[in-house]
Amino acid sequence: MNTKLTLTIDQAIIEKAKVYAKQKESSLSNLIENYLKALTQEGNPTEIELTPLVKSLKGSFTQPKDLDYKKELTKCLSDKYL
Repeated sequence: MNTKLTLTIDQAIIEKAKVYAKQKESSLSNLIENYLKALTQEGNPTEIELTPLVKSLKGSFTQPKDLDYKKELTKCLSDKYL
């Protein structure tokens, strides 16, 4: 059951949040509801329900078995900052 909630938030924050929600093809209410769900979820935080977008991407990438994650991360960060 959905219930209406009135919040007092700075107008500039609301405008930025609306733009963010539109970019994510979501509503501001949905973003806030999902955030509150994540905050109040009991147990393991990794048990958060995946959004449909994330579910669609799950399994779309497989890394090579011989990938050295730390070596690749070091290389990428070196390329970016050095």
